[in-house]
Amino acid sequence: MNASHSTTGSATQARQERFGHLPERIRPEDMLAEKPAVPADPAAAAYDPASAWTHYSCLALDLGL
Repeated sequence: MNASHSTTGSATQARQERFGHLPERIRPEDMLAEKPAVPADPAAAAYDPASAWTHYSCLALDLGL
């Protein structure tokens, strides 16, 4: 019984050493990543009639009629 008790005690001690404390505190400044804002590209938002059909939804077209 002493052998199993010492094995259990060593397992408990190992578990306590590994999980018995909280991890280091992370400061909020270290959790943020700042990058400069990129101005919007007006050409990307321009109307393009060649690709306008990709945003069109029609049941007749979906059914192939």
